[in-house]
Amino acid sequence: MKIIVFGSINIDLVATTPRLPIPGETLLGESFFTTPGGKGANQAVALAKLGIPTQMIGRVGADNFGAELIKNLQNCGVKTENILIDETVSSGVAVITVDQQGENNIIVIPGANGKVNQDDINQKC
Repeated sequence: MKIIVFGSINIDLVATTPRLPIPGETLLGESFFTTPGGKGANQAVALAKLGIPTQMIGRVGADNFGAELIKNLQNCGVKTENILIDETVSSGVAVITVDQQGENNIIVIPGANGKVNQDDINQKC
């Protein structure tokens, strides 16, 4: 069995805070980290970690995040030859704020994810 995953590939920028800010408020954060994400990429990684041959179809930008995202997928065993590198737009980014109770606010900037089209899929499948 071989799985093809078509979906988003993002870098998550995560800030933790004691509580979520109210509109217009600035809070002092507790920590910050980046991590590979995107619903599609996360699914592909989970399948590959289960030992299922998995291929990802999508786009990333021609930026440092894009290179990091592709490398992470490869390191997790996902085949990445069908991920296009788009020179015209940034990689997808999710800006995430998480409070001590685990509540969050997320802003997603689709970037290259928003440029995936039917031609991309037809060329790769």
